[in-house]
Amino acid sequence: MTLVPFPHATRSGVSRDDMAALPRAPLTQEETGLPASFLVELCAKVMFQLGLTRLTELSQQMCLSAAVVESLCQFMRREALVEVVRRGQHEADVQYELTQGGRLRAAEWSSRNQYVGPAPVTLEAYTEQVRSQSITQQQFSITDVHAALGELNLPQSWVDQLGTAMNSARPILLYGPAGAGKTFLAASLQRLLRGSVAVPHAILVHGEVIRVFDPHWHRTHPVPTGFVTSALDSRARPDARWVPCMRPVVISGGELTLEMLDLSFDARAGYYEAPPHFKANNGLFIVDDLGRQRVQPQELMNRWIVPMEHRHDYLMLRNGGKFQIPFDLVLVFATNLKPTELSDGAFLRRLGHKIKVGHLPEPCFRRIFEAACEQRGLAFEPTAYQHLLERGHRRDHKPMLACQPRDLLHLMGCRAAYLGQPFAMTPELLDWAWATYYGNAFSRGESSAADSHETDGVTP
Repeated sequence: MTLVPFPHATRSGVSRDDMAALPRAPLTQEETGLPASFLVELCAKVMFQLGLTRLTELSQQMCLSAAVVESLCQFMRREALVEVVRRGQHEADVQYELTQGGRLRAAEWSSRNQYVGPAPVTLEAYTEQVRSQSITQQQFSITDVHAALGELNLPQSWVDQLGTAMNSARPILLYGPAGAGKTFLAASLQRLLRGSVAVPHAILVHGEVIRVFDPHWHRTHPVPTGFVTSALDSRARPDARWVPCMRPVVISGGELTLEMLDLSFDARAGYYEAPPHFKANNGLFIVDDLGRQRVQPQELMNRWIVPMEHRHDYLMLRNGGKFQIPFDLVLVFATNLKPTELSDGAFLRRLGHKIKVGHLPEPCFRRIFEAACEQRGLAFEPTAYQHLLERGHRRDHKPMLACQPRDLLHLMGCRAAYLGQPFAMTPELLDWAWATYYGNAFSRGESSAADSHETDGVTP
């Protein structure tokens, strides 16, 4: 597979400094790596299902150069599948149309497989590309990590543990009480990811199409203008079958099942959808709320023992064909369970990094509260904050958790809007929000004993 320079992703977009590579556009049908019969079927289905007839339209839909598509159409002309209905003044201005025989064949092919998107890439090309842009190539210094995560106001020990864990590219377990901020912390790890990666629209395995690119998880970057030339000149063009994206961050929660980690076949459409960890290659795959899935945590974790150890996974097609894919990602688990409750020692050893995300020290809690006020355009009131510490946390013996500032401010805003009064950080609104949040009634003048009884064992 020939490569051309591919730029690094930055917060402002894609720069030209990137040392990664985007595959070069194929100049011939043979260079696509795809069987000629598959490309002929795809071209015929595009014409049949989408009604596209111009050479430039076919080229754009199939993400192949006009020269490659024209060679396909010339072959289809010789097979009496298409005919030329119009030629313009320049070489690319050609219009084709399916013959009656071509329409019958296209209808037959569409009944088996309705895929009409960009031409896939081969499994071999995909594997090579994933390895060339591996997440293991990402290295983070203490300066990098503190610059990326510093504004989150986290305890320095958490930040240092996360940075070290990300450098290893091994699985990470974040555990601790509900509301401690594990999910937020896991998602914040994307701040550390640098560079762009190339993600294929689809791959072809044993004649079956598997869709990989998912706009829900893959955030795209435009290809710089300098990389794009005319439709007929493919010598310096990047392969449009690959999409330049930021490193993916795929998140799955309580809905995750073992079946979701296998290929999903759409019987009506006739092609497959890649599982979430496949889409997360070269990035992060976050399993949130581990232990709340319908499958036992031990079963879920056993599914990943081999991928974590060998950095590849095996998937199976409906016809029984089995194939290997890279498992090039940082797997992050977030759970309320203790590590010893999740699995046996064999799995825990492979986790690599177990980081407890617990109660916040007061200085960190205050900084998070101040940041939450700033996000809502609200003035932080030190007196009201001290009232919350005394009448809430210390009186009711409630720990300081990362979720509380945002949640309490939300309740205060709702209450102020209901009462028709200005939204301000006042002791009265904080009392009401605290009572509503924890289900106690200290703000309504009831006894401390009653409050203690009502809040016993309650967590946010």
